[in-house]
Amino acid sequence: MKKRTYQGLFLFLALFIAGSHLSAQPILVDEKRFPLDPQLTYDAKVPSPEQFLGYKLGQEYTLYAHSVSYFKALDAASDRVTLNQYGQTYEGRPLINLVITSPKNHGNLEALRQKHLKLLDPNAPIDKNDPIFVSMSYNIHGNETSSTEAAMQVAYRLASATDEETLKILDNSVIVLYICINPDGRDRYIYWYKSAQRNVLGFEPRDYEHAEPWPGGRGNHYWFDVNRDWVWNIHPETRGLIEEYQKWMPQAHVDYHEQGYNNNYFTMPGTTPRNKILPDTYEALSDTFGMANVREFDKHRISYFTRDQFDFFFPGYGSSYPSVMGAIAMLVEQGGIGAGRAVETDDGYVLTLRQRIFDHYTTSMATIKKSIERRETLFQYSKNAWNPASSKSPTQAYYLSATSAYTNEIITMLLRHGVKVEKATQDFTVADAKNYKTGQLIRKSLPAGTFVISTQQARHLFINTILERSLAIEDSVMYDMATWSAIIAYNLDGYSSNTKVSVATSPVTTAPKIIGNVINAKAQYGYVIDWKQRNAPQALAQLWKKGYRVRVSDESFGDGKTIFAAGALIILLERNMDKLAVVANDMQEIATATGIQIQGFDSGRMKVGMDLASARNTPVTAPRVALLIDAPFSSTTAGQITYLFDYETGLPIQRIKGSNLQQTSLPKFGDRYGNADLNDFDVLILPDGGGGIGEVFKNEQFPILRDWISRGGVVVATEGAAAFFTANRSRFTDVKLVEPKRDTTEGAKFVSFVNREDYYGKKRTPGTALNGTLDVSHPLAFGMENEVYTLKLDNTALLPSADLQTVGRYVNNVDKLLAAGYISQDNQKMLAGNTFAGVLPLGKGKIVFLTDNTQYRMFWRGPSRMMQNAVMILPGY
Repeated sequence: MKKRTYQGLFLFLALFIAGSHLSAQPILVDEKRFPLDPQLTYDAKVPSPEQFLGYKLGQEYTLYAHSVSYFKALDAASDRVTLNQYGQTYEGRPLINLVITSPKNHGNLEALRQKHLKLLDPNAPIDKNDPIFVSMSYNIHGNETSSTEAAMQVAYRLASATDEETLKILDNSVIVLYICINPDGRDRYIYWYKSAQRNVLGFEPRDYEHAEPWPGGRGNHYWFDVNRDWVWNIHPETRGLIEEYQKWMPQAHVDYHEQGYNNNYFTMPGTTPRNKILPDTYEALSDTFGMANVREFDKHRISYFTRDQFDFFFPGYGSSYPSVMGAIAMLVEQGGIGAGRAVETDDGYVLTLRQRIFDHYTTSMATIKKSIERRETLFQYSKNAWNPASSKSPTQAYYLSATSAYTNEIITMLLRHGVKVEKATQDFTVADAKNYKTGQLIRKSLPAGTFVISTQQARHLFINTILERSLAIEDSVMYDMATWSAIIAYNLDGYSSNTKVSVATSPVTTAPKIIGNVINAKAQYGYVIDWKQRNAPQALAQLWKKGYRVRVSDESFGDGKTIFAAGALIILLERNMDKLAVVANDMQEIATATGIQIQGFDSGRMKVGMDLASARNTPVTAPRVALLIDAPFSSTTAGQITYLFDYETGLPIQRIKGSNLQQTSLPKFGDRYGNADLNDFDVLILPDGGGGIGEVFKNEQFPILRDWISRGGVVVATEGAAAFFTANRSRFTDVKLVEPKRDTTEGAKFVSFVNREDYYGKKRTPGTALNGTLDVSHPLAFGMENEVYTLKLDNTALLPSADLQTVGRYVNNVDKLLAAGYISQDNQKMLAGNTFAGVLPLGKGKIVFLTDNTQYRMFWRGPSRMMQNAVMILPGY
């Protein structure tokens, strides 16, 4: 019996191998099935992509530098094209766009642009003979590579074709192509792919060509998803992009993406929830463009779908930001992530890079043609959308305190988006100020200097979408987060009002520059830095870099003029005698560089609270920090933490591959070329890692990790990593995780298959702001206010206990828990009063539990000081 089984197996393998050799390889560039308008005539002086690159589009991937060189060649060869560099990535790659129109329009382009921008004025007339403004953004996710390849063909067609249709397009439109928004991520993917590709095409899904390694090419240099940054402009890719976008303010914009390669092409319209303050005709017009794509795909038998999966509620996408800027904003999604040059899909179809290029080229051209066809309608749509009289929102104004820590970031962001910001020139009272924590209307007195943002301006859609406490949600099953209100995300002191602005104001053209200074620079005893200041952590990092010994106050104190809260930095001259000759200059240098105020003292005696050299302050030294990366840890969370310390704070942290823990035993990290001993670090940061952290920290390694902590080590565990260290998961501690119980209700037992996604989707918390309270006497919350908006992305919390030092907890009152967004009543009841930030002492060390992301996408800044405190302050306590 066994013998026959083995014989059968050998026969099967032989037939399989023979069949594999005999089967035809996919046609990599099928020009008959996926032509790129070869029937047109082209100007011989303008090089085609194939002539310039030396291969047909779809045959190979194009490195970013080579695509830039090609676009430069088009600029040089064609009087229809102007190339513009609008920025530079972290890694030094140029960010470019192409402006394409007829030579006649190019000769008058600035006048056309200025005339176009006058439509922002409700009284300006529409000239139906003016060219329509259309823009397209390609390759914002680095490993969604086909769109930049397609952009080369789109640009070539427009720069070179001589047919009547192309000439009509050029006469009647100004087309702005952002050819690759994320070059760093694109090249990360393509360099890897070229190193992995086989000579004989690896189209089998299991082949290494389709197994992109961590962190992948999706994100930028800091592994951020740049497609969530159109509003916040944290990164250079979007800062330059938005500045350029505001120059053109198009009527139609398409954002080009890819999804998993087993999916067919998505085109407009999308699904719910939608931004309900958009004009009512938005959906119908987006469907008009979708149908233009559909008709082209029907001709070529391309598989596609509409009205499914993708919503446009969150305004930070390239497919939604233009909609709050008065354009018809659209998304297309080509199946293709991980597909390489070709891959076999789950239904046996071979999807090629050539097809992905063809599909994106086809929708690009269809969109441009439809924009011209509906030109007058689109002009009227934008003009109505820009008119504040058409607003669906009752809000007339927003008021932001000038003294909030992050107000300047918001003012800078608003100005970058073309928002008119003013400043009150006198004290005033708002009779119906909305309290963002409660949603209640209160009478609020506000001082002169308060920032005023009236909605009576062209960017009213953007203003209300970004600053409103919470937008109406059609349903809770959404693609991204449920709230993003800037006032909440940055923990600002801000209010909205349904009454028109009545206070006298002056215009604000730039956010006030915070100029650092040193009071009593030649102090004889010491210096104090208030830890509440926005850039105080950056100042501490610079003090350490310069070799200063620094202490942190355990409680508040003051000299009779100023009260410094717990967490203030103290630099005693007696402990820094080697710095006496340079200390005054160093303090001024740090104050100038960080924009903070430093107070010098000639005496250590304080009138309120402790003295400067009291035992009630604690020495803090520069920690040696390791951040675990690689699978199973989230690259986006790891990137946010890296950015917080490396780019913003200037504190060195070492990124260590956690996967190597499987190859070595604790306390070793790293590979054979650079082992890192756990004992060489004071702090170990664990990003969100889901359920895979157990593969990094195995039970047999727990005693070694526990010993390191007990000797003074600090583990900072975020999100899923925090859950791992509970009794419910690893039993490493006795801290208990609060989480939803399994749904055993009758409704759950009999929910139909078609309704399961909706049923369970409404139990999910998709990025919602909850009201939290902080114990600001604890070092983890030094420098913070006692109330914070925390962002909830799951339904877990920690159960308070005597052993766990609860620093942040959700408010007790269920009715007051939700600040903005969506969360089910059951989950509100479960979370209310429980802990989201806590510290568990273990010997001389501790575990910091941060169940919520404290610096989500680097725009949710209210809780972010806790991460800095956990790394920079807590090791001293």
